[in-house]
Amino acid sequence: MSNENKSIHEFDFNLICEYFSSVERQGPGSPEVTLKALDFIENLSVQSRIADLGCGTGTQTITLARHTPGQIVGLDLFPDFISIFEQNIQKLDLQDRVKGIVGSMDDLPFGKEEFDLIWSEGAIYNIGFQHGLHTWREYLRKGGYVAVSEVSWFTDKRPAEINDFWLDAYPEIDTIPNKVAQMQKAGYIPVASFILPENCWTEHFYAPQVEIQDNFLKKYAGNKVAEDFIANQRHETQLYYKYKEFYGYVFYIGKKINSFFLFYRHFASSMA
Repeated sequence: MSNENKSIHEFDFNLICEYFSSVERQGPGSPEVTLKALDFIENLSVQSRIADLGCGTGTQTITLARHTPGQIVGLDLFPDFISIFEQNIQKLDLQDRVKGIVGSMDDLPFGKEEFDLIWSEGAIYNIGFQHGLHTWREYLRKGGYVAVSEVSWFTDKRPAEINDFWLDAYPEIDTIPNKVAQMQKAGYIPVASFILPENCWTEHFYAPQVEIQDNFLKKYAGNKVAEDFIANQRHETQLYYKYKEFYGYVFYIGKKINSFFLFYRHFASSMA
């Protein structure tokens, strides 16, 4: 199959957006996992500001809104996702505290030290884990938190098939200890990390796509690009079931380090 090692980013953005607009989640996760990660965040109040970057249609944003005080802004590159996001927020009467905006995670339209918490589930890979952590840090207030889920290796060695697939799709994939070290280097105290359960992939992400994929192929019958896209999605699913013991999503939670201590650490390192 010629498309087996294609990255999703190689397909037409409009096609990707239409497909993922039809599913509740745009990546692995669950409300239970969102709440587990949220338990590590301290000192949120009605004055707190939270950003959910790469929010998609806002499934996890709604969970955050139901269990946190303060104001929340969801940001995503796709206008159609934000349109659905806003509809969902209106249905739940959360529009006074939650809003969605179109924008890039790599060029945030916010002020420095504006947020107490930056959240991102399954989306930071779009700009890279290390780059995202470095870039977003300036938007956090002193003592603010970042919480992201990121695909990671569970083992130091793995079969060539899955190793090659992920290195081609996301070269920055790494082991959990290395990801934690990257977070610390980016200027955060690593607060916690934990592996997402398998049902975040199987029950909450892959299973809902089965019927949607069949309908998508019927709608775009004979369209080679659409057929290749669905074949790519199904291939990724097959690889997960075959190699799930070697990789998965991991939540990483970090707390912004005081700038003085960050400067001192860099200075001490340069003098060593």
